[in-house]
Amino acid sequence: MVVAMAVDALLGWPAWLFARIGHPVTWLGRLIAAIDTAWNRASDPPALRRAAGVAGALAVIALSAALGWALQSLLPSGWIQIVLIGILAWPLVALRSLHDHVAAVATPLLAGDVAAARDAVSRIVGRDPAALDEAGIARAAIESLAENASDGIVAPVFWGALFGLPGILGYKAINTLDSMIGHRSERHEAFGWAAACIDDVANFIPARLTGFLFVLLAPQRSEALACMTRDARRHRSPNAGWPEAAMAGGLGVRLSGPRIYHGSPTDEPWLNEGARDPRAADIAEALTVYRRAMSLVAGLLAILAFA
Repeated sequence: MVVAMAVDALLGWPAWLFARIGHPVTWLGRLIAAIDTAWNRASDPPALRRAAGVAGALAVIALSAALGWALQSLLPSGWIQIVLIGILAWPLVALRSLHDHVAAVATPLLAGDVAAARDAVSRIVGRDPAALDEAGIARAAIESLAENASDGIVAPVFWGALFGLPGILGYKAINTLDSMIGHRSERHEAFGWAAACIDDVANFIPARLTGFLFVLLAPQRSEALACMTRDARRHRSPNAGWPEAAMAGGLGVRLSGPRIYHGSPTDEPWLNEGARDPRAADIAEALTVYRRAMSLVAGLLAILAFA
């Protein structure tokens, strides 16, 4: 996993490579979309659609983990195996991609170019960018950074460190299932139930680990710990609230709160209510905390590897 993190930090996933072969997540996405189209029939009763969703989710996860096991079993032992597993796991760790996408919001916002910042933030969040002022843009970027640090890096690395390629591929299947069908819409309320539940379980430990990493490395450590322990459970997600609340307290800003999705307002509770709204400089500070946290993860894994 240290090899995977190092390669991704150095290279990311180059655009030319994506144009040539795509990305493992897009391959998973096509499989999930095909299952959704074939098995999630609007004419079926909710119970049958839920059962089909359970079967579809388990099939995708099992296939992904089995592929990881098969690849890993073919590799030679020793250091060459470690390096090859790291290279194969590299595209499943979104270390550089997350940093670059959030930095692309911070740079124009720091320069006062709100329109460009809105365009950049629309690439990483689902809320309506036209309704966002500077504070809303900064809030969306910091929330995305905090949540995806868990989902995109800590969680896959955690499961990969435990189980190798089967663990990281299985987790990536779980996370992709949740992002595609695990939301509460009319189409996926029943069919995506299993995907959402499995994702909640898979992210339970990594989300809390990410929160504590942010507490350790935030500018305001005591406030980060207090906010996380107080407000994490107020979040609509059982997991995302932990890294988001830790980041909110650590930066001394308020996150979450009311927002607009697809023209409809949603009344979400505040994390660190009473603190000031975030500004462009706070995105840069959040990125500093993120870089330190991910470096600590890699360092701890390297120490454990030789312990």
